Amino acid sequence: MKLYPYLYSAIASLLLTACTLQDAQKLPQLDSNQVSQKQLKVVNLDKTKILMGQTIYVPVYSHIYFENKKQAIDLSATLSVRNTDIDNSIIITSVRYYDTNGKLVRQYLENPIELGSLASTDFVVERSDKSGGLGANFIVEWVAEKEVSQPVFETVMISASSAQGISFVSNGRVIKNLSPKK
Repeated sequence: MKLYPYLYSAIASLLLTACTLQDAQKLPQLDSNQVSQKQLKVVNLDKTKILMGQTIYVPVYSHIYFENKKQAIDLSATLSVRNTDIDNSIIITSVRYYDTNGKLVRQYLENPIELGSLASTDFVVERSDKSGGLGANFIVEWVAEKEVSQPVFETVMISASSAQGISFVSNGRVIKNLSPKK
């Protein structure tokens, strides 16, 4: 049997992965929330035009334990906000980060921002930021002036070092539907 092609393929794959991780670690560090917010339009909210909206709870894990509670892996977390409507914008009015005890740690928006049709944005909690603890969460509020499809709210937690990594996703849950006054 000729196993050489498989062996060469496996070695090439390992080398490529190692090079990719090393190259990624050399990339310049970006301010975690400046990149995606630059393209977003700040809006003046006219509450009389609001047709629908929600408050969303999104779990965040700044670290996870392994083997015992004495060993933990620190994680970075990216909140991804995605407008799934093909034709209409939504307005993100608030993105707040809370710690394990329910205390407000950080508010990410000073003003409401418009998220165009099929657009997305993100908000990052850096791996070194332990202020949220194990039971942290985002509370996101959004509204729309027209009926729109349900946006998607997810956090992606990740940690990578050397050739090892871990990642997983938490989905947002609606905790309140907006009831505009008529």
